[in-house]
Amino acid sequence: MQEIKPQLKTAVAAALDALGVADPPEIIVQETPEGKEGDYATPVAMGLARSLRKPPPAIAAEIAEKLQLPQWVKRAFVTGGYLNFELEAGFVTQTATQTAEPWAKLPGKVLLEHTSVNPNKELHVGHLRNICLGDSLARILRLAGRNVEVMNYIDDTGRNAAESLFALEYFGLGASEGYKKYDHFVGDAYVRLHQEMADEEKKATIEKGVQETLHRLEAGQLRSEVDRLLRSQLQTMYRLGAEYDALVWESDIVREGLLSQAMKALENTPYVSRPTEGKYAGAFVMDMSPFIPGLEDPYLVLIRSNGTSTYTAKDIGLQFWKMGLLGGVKFKEYDTQPSGHLLYTSFPQGSPMDFGKATETINVVDARQSHALRIVQASLEVEGRPDLAQGCFHLAYETVLLEGKQMSGRKGITVSVDEVMNEAVKRARAIIAEKNPQHPAPDQAAEMVGVGAVRFAMIKTEAKKQIDFRYEQALSFEGDTGPYVQYAYARACSILRKAAEQGLLDEKPDFAQTTAYEVGLSKTLLRFPEVVQEAARAKAPHILAQHLLELAAAWNAYYNAKTPQGKPATVVLGAPQGLRGVRLGLVKSLQSTLKMGLELVGLAAPEVM
Repeated sequence: MQEIKPQLKTAVAAALDALGVADPPEIIVQETPEGKEGDYATPVAMGLARSLRKPPPAIAAEIAEKLQLPQWVKRAFVTGGYLNFELEAGFVTQTATQTAEPWAKLPGKVLLEHTSVNPNKELHVGHLRNICLGDSLARILRLAGRNVEVMNYIDDTGRNAAESLFALEYFGLGASEGYKKYDHFVGDAYVRLHQEMADEEKKATIEKGVQETLHRLEAGQLRSEVDRLLRSQLQTMYRLGAEYDALVWESDIVREGLLSQAMKALENTPYVSRPTEGKYAGAFVMDMSPFIPGLEDPYLVLIRSNGTSTYTAKDIGLQFWKMGLLGGVKFKEYDTQPSGHLLYTSFPQGSPMDFGKATETINVVDARQSHALRIVQASLEVEGRPDLAQGCFHLAYETVLLEGKQMSGRKGITVSVDEVMNEAVKRARAIIAEKNPQHPAPDQAAEMVGVGAVRFAMIKTEAKKQIDFRYEQALSFEGDTGPYVQYAYARACSILRKAAEQGLLDEKPDFAQTTAYEVGLSKTLLRFPEVVQEAARAKAPHILAQHLLELAAAWNAYYNAKTPQGKPATVVLGAPQGLRGVRLGLVKSLQSTLKMGLELVGLAAPEVM
């Protein structure tokens, strides 16, 4: 698939050069609005009005006179301050039906960390957004030519894990066989423990037990118990379509001495000290004022006066490892994921591997952690590596409300990801039974559609906007939803199946017969590569999700188009020979583009709905 806009930009740049414009503004080429003349236009003349001291229409006319246009441009003309281009209709559609060239591989490695759910209970709706954003962005970046390594951080030495494991012991709970999925079983015990802690007499006993469990976790004595819970969580992640390259356990980061190595590195800088008096006496603190101005208290405690480390100190050690400043972590094979891709895990008795050593890092963490992550980024500047600091990106997202309410794992005010997916699949199955009772594989399709509906609901909204998760909206099968895009794909598959049955699939196209209807759909198709690049550049999967909705809408509008006399205007299989070949080629291109787009946002592409 050629890209038309770059070629038009090149022609405009050459014309500006011929006019002697020394420092031209960025040349932007965009589609003309519906109802306006032409196919594409550039507002470049408006950006030159001040420097050339001429009105934009006059500048646009001068550019038009100097243009050396490709033969597929019928004419260039001025409309207001815009320079518009009308293209040969057949060329636009022919371009849209060509196979896209693969993107060139770019240097460097991106280490993308997402999910990183505490291994203490089942995943809830609040975790959905993190997983879907992170997994989709990894897919988009890879297509855009980046070398991406996906990491899931396992906080196995934190209080949440200690509370859940102690809860099992406290209530005398063993296995969950015959009860429910193991992470749900443990999650129930976790919530129950917090209910018990409301009793002041029991709270002291529980606190003591949690602290003892925490020490056992830090010593690595309960890894197998955490691992069992993690594997149950991974079943949910896999069903959602998320996969990883490496699991990195916090206990391994600490055990390998990365925390102490990072602190020693910082100790050699002028921004770190150990005060002997005042409120920070005996602590290891870092002065952030040169790097984060305006802080009320610029001093950050890394190691407390009692010798214990803060979460920030651990995060700094991890970040230094991610970007190759520290080494020593060993890995071994952990699991074969549903796609067949191997998952590795950090492990004390493992082998050195090439994980980490990234030139860029992306942390998918909710917006409430923005300050903490800015400190981690600044620690690289403290270490004298502003180049690496520039490579740190926080994909911050707002929280997910549940029917208008903030969720709380401790209070049990959640809906689990498993529950949401099950409900979505159940609803999808009912719709399929109603609309297509002869479906050849209804259960498989319901899984694709139901899980896809949930996942798309978490991706379609810009990350900085809060999501209020409501069943009726998230699981709707009409409007701006995943199933709407999936249905557009299935409709294309249906036409191509019938074409194959009639022996028409490879009919030669006659692009001279192309109509305005094909041009409109083709231009939407042609935007796909630049949308992928923009989503990768902005690290914003919602950009691609919104384009898929636009593409599905354009396809549905094309499919249902009527002539002024009210007759079907875009019949595919019943079109005249030659035009039928054009339309079949366009449907093929649409099908493959929708399938690629669905895969990039992590949705399956069902051929029958």
